[in-house]
Amino acid sequence: MVYIGLDLGGTKISGALFTENNIMLISETLYLEGSGGDEVVERIFTLCDSLMEKGSIREEHKKCIGICVPGIAYSKTGKVWAPNIPGWENYPLREKMTERYSNSTVMVESDRTCYILGESSQGVAKGCENAIFIAVGTGIGAGILIDGRVLHGASDIVGATGWMALKQPYDKEWNASGCFESNCSGSGIALQARKILKRVKEEENYNGVLSSLEADEITAREIFAALDQNDPVAKEVIDNAIEMWGMAAANFVSLFNPEMIIFGGGIFGPASKFVDQIYDEALKWAQPIAIRQCKFAATGLPDTAGLYGAGVIARLGHISSMYGK
Repeated sequence: MVYIGLDLGGTKISGALFTENNIMLISETLYLEGSGGDEVVERIFTLCDSLMEKGSIREEHKKCIGICVPGIAYSKTGKVWAPNIPGWENYPLREKMTERYSNSTVMVESDRTCYILGESSQGVAKGCENAIFIAVGTGIGAGILIDGRVLHGASDIVGATGWMALKQPYDKEWNASGCFESNCSGSGIALQARKILKRVKEEENYNGVLSSLEADEITAREIFAALDQNDPVAKEVIDNAIEMWGMAAANFVSLFNPEMIIFGGGIFGPASKFVDQIYDEALKWAQPIAIRQCKFAATGLPDTAGLYGAGVIARLGHISSMYGK
């Protein structure tokens, strides 16, 4: 049996051949170069063909292919919604792959599902059957593994964590992406900094590091850099994020009683040094027995959690095919 894992991002595709135990043998990356629609699946075909050639895999070999997509994977139809890829609003990815690789089983999952499967296979949550991966990048999502099974929900939207309600009263700025994401994602951190900067420039004698930047130049990267130089606006923004990351994690702990909460995505990264502070904040809010049994950690696979997760779902595709599911 041949196991192929593919991690599809907004700008590139990473792929690998895996052993039955999810050990990576050969890996390769292709860039999308602004492609959309069917052009992207053609890039996926190119990457798969290259991996099979390097692994001396012939067309007649039976293959299990797992694909990690940045959005929603609809388990019943095999279609996907990937907002960062033009033309992928309801794209028939599984159908396209099975047409091209007829002797194959294809499994497609969301990136957040793959992140937690990757971590529990080869990362800091290895061996855990109850763990949650909170991915904090441009947006926020969560992969939830409970009793050894990933949760999907009625329409595969489980883990849309950016919409978690953590403040009141409701603010209309949350209409687009939710309360949590508007405060604590990469884009949310930048949004909050711009708002505070506007206030302090009008009301206070502020001359911190961020004061020299135009509003549209401020990103999470600049905020973390300013924090290292004791900028008060950066400190206010990150203190707010730490509090809300802790509250969100506490809610997950109280609801699901996990062994571990893992923080990943582009913000963790620079925010990994705050994991202990996030845990201390969660202690205030979470069910007291559950939180003391739960470990918080930054991802052990900052660049490859999705790819290892794709390897896991390729293996799950093999199991499903054996039992006719």
